[in-house]
Amino acid sequence: MTNSSQVLFFFLTAYIDSGVLAYLYFTAVLLLYILIIVSNVLLIAVICVNQSLHEPMYMFLCSLFVNELYGSSGLFPFLLVQILSHLHSVAAPFCLLQVFIVHSYGAVEFLNLAVMSYDRYLAICYPLQYNTRMTPTKIAALIAVSWLYPFVAMSFMMSLVPVKLCRNQINKVYCDMHSLVKLACSDAALTNIYGLIATFSTIFISLLLILYSYIKILAVCFSGSKQTRQKAVNTCTPHLASILNFTCAGSFEISQSRFDMSFLPNVLRIFLSLYFLPAKPLFNPLMYGLKMSKIRNICKIKRWGVTF
Repeated sequence: MTNSSQVLFFFLTAYIDSGVLAYLYFTAVLLLYILIIVSNVLLIAVICVNQSLHEPMYMFLCSLFVNELYGSSGLFPFLLVQILSHLHSVAAPFCLLQVFIVHSYGAVEFLNLAVMSYDRYLAICYPLQYNTRMTPTKIAALIAVSWLYPFVAMSFMMSLVPVKLCRNQINKVYCDMHSLVKLACSDAALTNIYGLIATFSTIFISLLLILYSYIKILAVCFSGSKQTRQKAVNTCTPHLASILNFTCAGSFEISQSRFDMSFLPNVLRIFLSLYFLPAKPLFNPLMYGLKMSKIRNICKIKRWGVTF
């Protein structure tokens, strides 16, 4: 291949021949995708329909659940097609679309978690001033920034995709930016540098805000009443679990993209690579649905069905 205009398809070489087990894998992935869609859509509907949940924390949760649907939809339909395929190829436009979705999903996720930690900081440290500080305008602005910044950054990054590609084989089960950069014939230093800056600035800013918020929350908990500590535990536990889960999964995916991880078994690399995308869309609705008392009480299944 001498020019990207001639690259009509990319071949994904990380897939293994699973034979008749492909139908079992297809069924498992399909059921997982259905579960993710149902659980996230259910919680979005619960938050939207119930007036009692029209609070800042639940608005940010709703944004988080929408992002889970966005990210999982960029992977699962693709996986379902590839599992039953014998060639494991993807058209170049669809590959680029998946790159955009996967990377923007990760950035939106981190920024959403940072915004949620800031919200918890205000609610616990400034309970009397919370409603005046977290206004509807501010809520809308925070949600808009957490979505617009990744989309703008990724749009610019996509314009830096190398023009000349010498190969069309990607050693993964889905497309990502660094895998495309590795196929470049010429030096792709500019794309690499921008990718590193965009990735680590998003992570650094998000983690900085999260750490600041939780240091302040811990300070209030140690000096506050038992009721304050209980409130902090109830509202912050699912958020902290979500941060740790996503950070660990994202760290491995970034490391695998940037460094040689061939010493790990292929099956393990595929599993850990995929864990980055499906884990959160399933983990978050289950964690928040079970742990947040308001959502749990509304979602209780009664004799005649689910009550909203």
